[in-house]
Amino acid sequence: MSADPGPGVMDLLVPAAREVRVGAPSAPPRAARSGTPARVGLFLTGVLVLVASVAAGTRIGSADVGWTDLGRVLGARLGLATEPLPPLLDSLVWDLRLPRVLMAALVGAALAVCGTVLQAVTRNALADPYLLGVSSGASVGAVTVAVLPLPLSGLGAGTLGITGGALLGALLSFGLLLALLHRTGLDSVRIVLTGVVVGQLFTALTSLVLMASADADTTRALTHWLLGSMAPARWDAVAVCAVVTPLGLAAAWLCANALDGLAFGADTAASLGIAVRRTRMLLLVVTAVLTSVAVATVGAIGFVGLIVPHGVRLLAGPLHRVLLPHAALAGAVFLVWTDALARVAFAPREIPVGVITALLGVPLFLLVLRRRGEL
Repeated sequence: MSADPGPGVMDLLVPAAREVRVGAPSAPPRAARSGTPARVGLFLTGVLVLVASVAAGTRIGSADVGWTDLGRVLGARLGLATEPLPPLLDSLVWDLRLPRVLMAALVGAALAVCGTVLQAVTRNALADPYLLGVSSGASVGAVTVAVLPLPLSGLGAGTLGITGGALLGALLSFGLLLALLHRTGLDSVRIVLTGVVVGQLFTALTSLVLMASADADTTRALTHWLLGSMAPARWDAVAVCAVVTPLGLAAAWLCANALDGLAFGADTAASLGIAVRRTRMLLLVVTAVLTSVAVATVGAIGFVGLIVPHGVRLLAGPLHRVLLPHAALAGAVFLVWTDALARVAFAPREIPVGVITALLGVPLFLLVLRRRGEL
């Protein structure tokens, strides 16, 4: 079945929306079939670029790590007959650099997928992973654990307490969002407006807790965390993200046809046989969990979920079964290199990666808008 969304409905989200066949689970359109080799080539190129970016990102930093050193570390961990590195350099690569780079790739992929999904669900080109207020809720949880006299309070308690508090706060904010939407419905406008309200509420609570309870040193440390940083990444956190992110991507990809329909509007999606309310709820839960885990681990990193889907859409097209995996690869590559820049731009001082993503994201987003004729 073909669907015509009417003038202007999809122009903001997917430039070629009028040319695609939405929600059809059978054979893809002829244009999609003819473009399959190019898309496979683009995807494989993205995988190779990501692998090369991870390897290069592991080398970049204030301490010099060569390709041979990286190979020796990986060879030793894989049980190969390689000469081990000195313990200090081995720990630098294996315990600090590699988990940090892998975390950047996983978080970048998660944020890009969340942005892609939310832009279709809400039919809002400005939607990003923090639209639901989850980031603000995570901030409240982390700040509360850090500054209040709780059993796991204080920065000295390690990242476990702060990460757990952030995850709990994120889930509480999402629970509040669902409670407010339960009475009013899950249409796109209400999701956006309610998410903004919940986000502002928890942002105010974060400021209140900081002003009332934190000293200057704690406030400075928490502000650095709130701006986003890969520095706390360790293998246990990487393992959690390595499980959650692929599962979230798989769940979103299985809803790709539904996302195509939702991008045209709820009425069109319903006419295609999509259970609109149930699908929206599932996708909101998926994006909330992905965002919660990312924010709880590395803090709030903006613009990745906003600009990456727009840029990838220009290359991969609007169909979500193609767009989602390409967005995940692009988000991973983008954040790996952004984190590397954050490490070396003002070395030996490190700046939050969220600052770099904002500085890069604003001009890139303006460029995307200009290319689309909306600026």
